[in-house]
Amino acid sequence: MTTRRLFVSGSAAADVTGVATRAAATRTPPQTSDDGPDRPIDRKAVVARHRVVRDAINAHSPLQVGNGSFAFGVDVTGLQTFVPFNTMSEWGWHSFPLPPGEQPSDFHGEVWDTHGRAVEYPIPNPAQPELSRWLYANSARINLGRIGLELTLPDGRTAVAGDLTGIRQELDLWTGIIDSRFELAGEPVHVRTCCHPDRDAVAVEIASPLVAASRLAVFFDFPYADQQEFAEHVGTYCEPDAHQTTATTHANRPGITHRMDSTEYHVEVAWQGRGVFASTAASRHRYCLAAAGGTDRLHFVCTFAPAPAGHTPSAQTSPAASSGATFAASIRSWRQFWLSGGAVDLSESEDPRWRELERRIVLSQYLLRANEAGSLPPQESGLVNNCWHGKFHMEMYWWHGAHWALWNRWPILERSLSVFDRFHDSSRARAQKQGFRGARWPKCTTADGSEAPHVIHALLMWQQPHPLFLAELDYQAHPTKATLGNWREIVADTADFLASWAFWDDSTSRYVLGPPMHLVSENTDPRTTQNPTFELSYWRFGLRVAQQWRERLGLPRDPQWQRVHDGLAALPVQDDSYVLHEGVENMWTVKNYEHPALIGAFGWLPGDGVDIPTMGRTADRVFTGWRFSRTWGWDFPMLAMCAARLGRPDDAVDFLLHPSGGFQFDDAGLATGGPFPYFPSNGALLYAIAFMTAGWDGSPDRRTPGFPAGDRWVVRSEGLTPAL
Repeated sequence: MTTRRLFVSGSAAADVTGVATRAAATRTPPQTSDDGPDRPIDRKAVVARHRVVRDAINAHSPLQVGNGSFAFGVDVTGLQTFVPFNTMSEWGWHSFPLPPGEQPSDFHGEVWDTHGRAVEYPIPNPAQPELSRWLYANSARINLGRIGLELTLPDGRTAVAGDLTGIRQELDLWTGIIDSRFELAGEPVHVRTCCHPDRDAVAVEIASPLVAASRLAVFFDFPYADQQEFAEHVGTYCEPDAHQTTATTHANRPGITHRMDSTEYHVEVAWQGRGVFASTAASRHRYCLAAAGGTDRLHFVCTFAPAPAGHTPSAQTSPAASSGATFAASIRSWRQFWLSGGAVDLSESEDPRWRELERRIVLSQYLLRANEAGSLPPQESGLVNNCWHGKFHMEMYWWHGAHWALWNRWPILERSLSVFDRFHDSSRARAQKQGFRGARWPKCTTADGSEAPHVIHALLMWQQPHPLFLAELDYQAHPTKATLGNWREIVADTADFLASWAFWDDSTSRYVLGPPMHLVSENTDPRTTQNPTFELSYWRFGLRVAQQWRERLGLPRDPQWQRVHDGLAALPVQDDSYVLHEGVENMWTVKNYEHPALIGAFGWLPGDGVDIPTMGRTADRVFTGWRFSRTWGWDFPMLAMCAARLGRPDDAVDFLLHPSGGFQFDDAGLATGGPFPYFPSNGALLYAIAFMTAGWDGSPDRRTPGFPAGDRWVVRSEGLTPAL
């Protein structure tokens, strides 16, 4: 996808094909004044009041610096001294050796009956157990290395965490700088940490009398890959013979090469002033940097790259930036981020919960910019740790990324939208192999777009319309020929698959969805699940949008898409309420857990095929009868958007501050709701806030239509875009 150079806002219609097209959804910004709700927001003040301050070690929740494709997690020392938090990137992957004599191309999944056809799905094959397991687990994201302090007590013993006193650590969200202070045996230590915005590099500035006394040095340790599917601390330091680490020294700028099987990457450490860099006796994979010459300061930059420094023409391998230049770059970059796109200020609200909601909003923006602003969809835990071997889930990409659109931060979203171009050919091949038209997008994958074998991965369907939703968001922001051209083939192939996958049932004279299929909640039998409420509405939405795109391109409506759209089964109703899927039994007593996705058809989605009174009754039952202790983090913003679209703003706000343990945000903003941390909670929160603040297509014509009217919630905003 090419970069969109033209940003269009306002209400004027755009003629991009010779025929009139729908106007951009972005509303004309109100005129601002020095007082009143439309006066400019003091963005720095909003961000500053939610800075993160710690005075004790947290062994499970790091503070981070990051640039969206690389992040570095730290403990209270400003490094990874006492807690082995992770250094992660979007390019750092590792595969263990294949089972002897086998290749990925040898794999054959299970064959399932699909409306009378034998279709092979990427489901683990009992006849190929080792290869099936290997494909599920490989490749996996790696921890690039650990950087920490070697602290020595006056008696020569190595310091432990309990020896630290006077701890005070602060994350300045406006600059992306972590300032860490503590004392060891009465001596002060001051550490500043930041990440370069354009390089995978961390800069550190240390000031302490312990440096001059040779009682403070910095270690660099490199682990081997582990085979854990979920890992709080990624990698193992207990297999020294399984990998190789070598170093070459070039005057204040040593280079380290780390090899693990077929994975190789390079690390460069550059410091200012006199210093000594050497391997340690503790491990062949551990190095130490110490100052020389009696100085009490140690400043360095550590850069990670998948290619040797100086051997490829990229920013990663250009001359190392000094620590001072890196800190200056971090300050500029984060200031630019906070001054761009949308902003929300809740401080004039009378509801005392405003501060907690605003805190979640601000910290979520910081975390998603640090963890999820790269060229690939992120994994659920971003660049904090690993879940599902570090792979990303295409159905979750919407929750990770769609908020960038409503917050008008398109340059960030555009980086990862190119994933549909990269996966296009393999997705077409997947559909063709299974006897369908168009492109069938993967569910759980890595940078190569291959599907990790699993029955849920093979049969989950709700990621398939995502490109159509994202394309429409793009067009509403940028109604140009360039946008139409960028998405043209993706839109067509996505719609072709949606239409092809729907099955004409002669016995009921309608198109049906499934079986086999897994619905959003993944808690029903895929062999019998048919016509789920959410997916039926999403299919209608997707095919409707695809036809609009054909019209914008000056093409006639596709007759097959229209037949499927018009002939799809109605959303299933039992006892005057929508249910998870057609024929479900005991839903309100047995299946009332996991994602309540049926309400997502009217809130998150605009309601194609939805009868609003029926949805209102459904919402009543979900709001009062769902087991919210067994849901996921993004469910609560989804519930909030349904409540808002139904005209229940009090319920909407309550869901964004729900007491469930599955939707909590710690002091750093890291959220629960799945494997910790669970960034879909943060992304969903930001999308819902923009939705409730800027409104949606057809929302009531008043300020902040998703919030209660009056002074209880005074929501000042800038730069937000209405939702679909």
